[in-house]
Formats: sequence, structure tokens, C-alpha cells
Amino acid sequence: MKFTISRNLLMNSINNVSVAISSRTAIPILTGMKLQITKEGLTLTGSDSNISIESFIPTQTDETINIENIVPGSIVVQAQYFPQIIRKLPENVVHIEVDDQANMSIRSGKAHFTLNGINAEEYPQLPVVTDDESFTIQTDLLKSLIRQTVFAISVMETRPILTGVNVQLNDSTLTFTATDGHRLASREVFLQDTTITIQSAVIPGSSLNELYKILDDKEETVKISLTNNLILFKTESLYFLSRLLDGKYPETSSLIPDEQQTMLHVNTQQLIQTVDRAALLASRDRNQVIKLETKDNNVIEISSESLEIGEVVEEINVIEHSGDPLQISFSAKYLHDGLRAIESDEVRITFSGSMRPFVIRPNNDDPVLQLILPVRTF
Repeated sequence: MKFTISRNLLMNSINNVSVAISSRTAIPILTGMKLQITKEGLTLTGSDSNISIESFIPTQTDETINIENIVPGSIVVQAQYFPQIIRKLPENVVHIEVDDQANMSIRSGKAHFTLNGINAEEYPQLPVVTDDESFTIQTDLLKSLIRQTVFAISVMETRPILTGVNVQLNDSTLTFTATDGHRLASREVFLQDTTITIQSAVIPGSSLNELYKILDDKEETVKISLTNNLILFKTESLYFLSRLLDGKYPETSSLIPDEQQTMLHVNTQQLIQTVDRAALLASRDRNQVIKLETKDNNVIEISSESLEIGEVVEEINVIEHSGDPLQISFSAKYLHDGLRAIESDEVRITFSGSMRPFVIRPNNDDPVLQLILPVRTF
């Protein structure tokens, strides 16, 4: 096995697959990283049994030669040391060669490392996911779906199913939903030329967070395929496989109020800044609870207090206020997260009472929704 490659190009793929490698795995060889070079290109693989990632570097991209001096072969190297070595090489050109005893030679400039490897035939075969149940989506749209929902998953293992994002696909409408029992985030997108139906597939939030980090921002499509307990995200250079969570995701549509008593149309950034200031003095042991009260003349009051520290009260003008007067308390963090996820300059917040969930939507037709449960303080 032998090839010459750019350090920066190799490092990018190493970073992508490293997130799938854990030192805590029960299968020792999975603590390593698999490299396989062919005339078509270099494939790096990492897996911890829950997620598996392959990153592919083609030999040539358009007129650019990425890999030279190729002798096909494969090896598994120690993931604890291989990335550090490549990262700290003195020059951008890297020469890698593996002998018959699985010893890897790494040369760059005047630096020379020898790293003990393992025969790649011992590395487990990744599960095969067919294209029978698959659909495609633009990368930026997928990243938006993740960004606007995954933050609302539960971090508690008492209800493992809530640590994932529920994915549904019906009538060409793809829906991502996440809840921790105190808030809910949902986003819908319409997909053209999609005929399959997904009743419910719960993807671990940890998997989606890692996928979000390594997906390129460039315009390309992602093919998503499902089979039993696995989901595969595939691009031209990336193969990201994750196990799905077992269990039935709770029905969440009934949580969304179908009536409203009070509506606020507000500037998103102004409200975020006011909430952030109020959270400074909010009691930490009460999840930064702040209060909102409507006033006359399109004014609302945001306040918080701490017996040990003090209190803050701030009034802001809203674009529109309709309906009944309102006093309500809620988590400043939840409201801040929800407002940021909506990604709209203006939002409409609808309330159906001081002790019922309230809903935040963008002031346009974008089908994204944030729901927050209030806290009893008044």
C-alpha cells in the first residue's frame, strides 16, 4: 500500500471520521481508523457500532490531482496517534507507505514516523443499507432541519426515546420533531419527487449533531436511506450511518393549542436581547425563570428576580398586541433557544393562558414551530 496526498486534504477526512471512533468500544479494532486506497481514491472509515462514517477522497477532482503514486491496499491504524501525526507534519505533502507486516511509514519533509498497524481484513464490515426506502434533500435544507430541532431533545436518559429527533415523511412533507417534555421544536419541508412514507424514525440527537458538523456547506444533495433500525446519509464524499432509537415516539400534535387568547408580534432580536438581560439575575436553580406581562399601548414587561442578587425590569415595544392581558413565567433559556432557531426577523407568539403551552412561529409562511411550557410563579 502506498500513496502521496495533501496533508490538509487528508486531515479534513480524518476529522470527519474521528467523531465515530471511541476508546470505550467493546471491539478493540474499532478504536482504530481504517484506510483503503484504490486507483479511484482513498476511503477512511471510523465506527463505534452506533455510528459509522466513511469519508472518500477521489484521486482527481476536475483538473486537480488529489492523490499520486498509488499502490492499492488497506490498513487499520491507531486513531489515538495517526491524526496527531498528520496534523503536526512539517509540510503539506505526505507520503504514506505500508509494508507486508502492517507497518505504516509516514514521511513529510524531513520528518519520518513509523506507526504499527493492523490487518484491515479484521475490521468489521459495515451494515448494508439498500436504496429501496430512500429520498434526497439539499444539504442546506437538511442542516436547517437539524439546527431548528435537535437542541430541544432531552439530555436525560430516563426516557431514551426523547434523546432523539422524530422524522416523518407523509405526502412529500418531511417533518423533524424534538421534545424534552418541557418544550417542543418542529420543522416541515416539502420534498419534490418523493413517494415513500416514513411513519416514525427516531434518530439519536448525538448522531445528528455530529452529522451537522461534518456536512459541507456547499450546494449538493444528500441521499437518505432507511432500513429497520438504521439510517444512512450519503453524499459524493461522505457515508454516515447511524442506528435508530428503539421505542414509540410520543404523539406531540395534541400539545399544540388550537386556540389563542393573546398574540404578540415582536422583533426577534430585540426580544432575545431583553430576555438575555433578564436572565442575568434569574435564579439559576429555577432554570432561569423570567416573567412576561402585557401592558397598554403595545408594551410588554420582562422581569426576573433573585432573593440573593436583585431584580431587573425592562419594558419593550411590540409591533402588535391583541387579545387578553397576560402574565406568564417561563424558562429564559427555552425562549432564547426557540427564538434563535426560528431564524426570522419577526415572530408571532400565541398564548392560550398563563398555564398552557405557548407557541412561537416566524412572521411568514415558514413551517417552523417552537412550543414552550410555562412555569407557575404568579
